Amino acid sequence: MVKLAESLRVIDADAHMTERHDLFTERAPKGYEDRVPHVERIDGVDMWVIEGKTFGKAGSGGTIDHDGKKHPFRDSQGGAWGIGDVHPAAWDPAARLRLMDELGIDTQILYPNAIGLGGQNLRNSVQDTSLLRLCVEMYNDAMQEIQAESGNRLLPMPIMPAWDLQGCVREAERCAALGARGINMTAHPQDSGSPDLGDPAWDALWDLCAGLNLPVHFHIGASQTSLSYFGTTYWPSQDDYVKPAIGGASLFQNNSQLLLNSCYSGMFDRNPNLKLVSVESGIGWVPFMLEAMDYELEENAPMWAKKLQKRPSEYFESNWYATFWFENGRGDLQHLIDQVGENNIMFETDFPHPTSLHPDPLSMVAEKISTLRPETQQKVMGGNAAKLYRV
Repeated sequence: MVKLAESLRVIDADAHMTERHDLFTERAPKGYEDRVPHVERIDGVDMWVIEGKTFGKAGSGGTIDHDGKKHPFRDSQGGAWGIGDVHPAAWDPAARLRLMDELGIDTQILYPNAIGLGGQNLRNSVQDTSLLRLCVEMYNDAMQEIQAESGNRLLPMPIMPAWDLQGCVREAERCAALGARGINMTAHPQDSGSPDLGDPAWDALWDLCAGLNLPVHFHIGASQTSLSYFGTTYWPSQDDYVKPAIGGASLFQNNSQLLLNSCYSGMFDRNPNLKLVSVESGIGWVPFMLEAMDYELEENAPMWAKKLQKRPSEYFESNWYATFWFENGRGDLQHLIDQVGENNIMFETDFPHPTSLHPDPLSMVAEKISTLRPETQQKVMGGNAAKLYRV
């Protein structure tokens, strides 16, 4: 049996919680029950509906069945599965904690499913900003209740009203007061009518997040712009089971755009203590991108490069984190981690999604993690996350 470092506290930096069908309706003010997100049976399929518009299937949000067996995406999450078909740990916090105990996972950072990985599906479905704000607050309240009831073992990241800059500041501050350990931001707020993330108009939010120790999280596919990769990058002639494999791998490219833009924008010079997290993007692309971003800026915009306080690549070390799960560094994971920076990496499982490490994540990674230096193991498997999330 391959042995990991002693006293290893494992923190899973990316997992997902499928939204219960009554998540919004049980909190809706009187008269809003049919306006907030709720589930209706349409043509034999459970669908999420808000203000009379559907915004996606009320499906399983996962590929793991009740017996713990993982199924292909096309047959499960991307097929006919409903919430009753997926493992209860996909949507039930108590079942999640029991599963975490079985798997040896101390803490999980949680992200949504149906409402969009960055909460973007709500904005795309309705224009009434008062209703949207209510939905954001109800979702975040529900998630903070889960966090409190779990004893801070489940840490859901609150979604933000990306169409409203000042609203984001207010909601981040409100959620921090409830105990949130970060925020979940859409990658392209301009899709919602706001400035892009590099605009100084966002500095009020970045300043708040830095001051309250709230890392800002960008999950791959966390906007309609970025999620389009999933359905557009494969060739039409590809097998139907191959298409989600191509789409899923293509999504990993999303956050390289965020890294480039953020490090070029000057936002870290204005907000040096701001921490950003690239979620479910892996780390293998990072070393090349760090080289490329320095080279490209010096070749194409040398005067702008001189305006920045650091080389673009240096902002990754001071301001970014990334998560990994299945990578082995082509057989030399320690070398890859050293290139990225062992203080900037966190472990994830992606439960209960198609690429998740299941059914036994620690056994699945034990051989490659055991090749790391003990201090590296401690940092990437939980130490960095414990520090970042104050747990």
